[in-house]
Amino acid sequence: MNICVTGAAGFIGSNFVRYWLGEHPDDTVIAVDALTYAGNLANLEDVRDRVAFVHGDIADLELMESTLRDHSVDVVVNFAAESHNSYAIVNPGAFFRTNVLGTQSLCEAARRVGVERFHHVSTCEVYGDLDLDTDEMFTEESPYRPRTPYNASKAGGDHAVRAYHETFGLPITITNCANNYGPYQFPEKVLPLFTTRALDDQPLPLYASTQNRREWIHALDHCRAIDLVLRHGRVGETYHVGTGVERSIEEIADGVLAALGKPSSLKTIVPDRPGHDRRYVLDWSKIRRELGWEPQVEWEQGLADTVAWYAANRDWWEPLRDRAPVQEDSAWAATRG
Repeated sequence: MNICVTGAAGFIGSNFVRYWLGEHPDDTVIAVDALTYAGNLANLEDVRDRVAFVHGDIADLELMESTLRDHSVDVVVNFAAESHNSYAIVNPGAFFRTNVLGTQSLCEAARRVGVERFHHVSTCEVYGDLDLDTDEMFTEESPYRPRTPYNASKAGGDHAVRAYHETFGLPITITNCANNYGPYQFPEKVLPLFTTRALDDQPLPLYASTQNRREWIHALDHCRAIDLVLRHGRVGETYHVGTGVERSIEEIADGVLAALGKPSSLKTIVPDRPGHDRRYVLDWSKIRRELGWEPQVEWEQGLADTVAWYAANRDWWEPLRDRAPVQEDSAWAATRG
């Protein structure tokens, strides 16, 4: 099989490429990435000789159509996205361009070429947020109520994918996943941000709403879920990929500090970003029931392994630290127009 992975030099995309090559060594992987600030060819360094790499933007319809056609692509897995909520506040246009218009262009290229499956990777954040004091979860039937530019742009991309299925018969599947963690995550995201700063004894910036919670999944468990959906999922369906493991921002900080033997005095409070969601958690009973998927990486071990990876790979993250386009500080006030 020839599989095209977009966003392949990003965090989850590069983990997926590495996973796929390990699990399906006879397949051909076409790795596509625009190499924006968070895209990093070093993420694919150990498998670069085993993939066909295309430097390109999914919004470039002509390029994507020729890429899919020239490589006789059977399956597209779309990870390509602007994904950092904080950056979306200061540059929302970039998010709508890539996550909505780019996704639509990629769907159109896939439709023209006639791929066998188009899999789109979405997020729990399209549903909005939940109260902290409830057991409520998002299901695949929950209404979309995005509250931030990033969330809204991902929701728009999801709608484009579904429209291409309903209108043109594009054979799609969608997964909405919980917050991912693991190796090769750009150090603007919370777990690597806290880890890299703690390693240098720098303050860890906690949002003022320190008890806001997220559901967490290791990137490799996410990859395993997508593999199952591609092989056994029903065309046209959405599957939630979650774990039920919820941790607050303060619990994340405490876990990182404990793993590194650093003092709690490194924790510092910064203002909440606008539209800061309180809680996300997914009902993932459908993928468990239909496909038999279960997460394999326990949170405590996954956290320890991830912190250890960043501690051992300073040469990977140190050059990236200054590339982050936004700092988590009081600059939010300037975004209120």
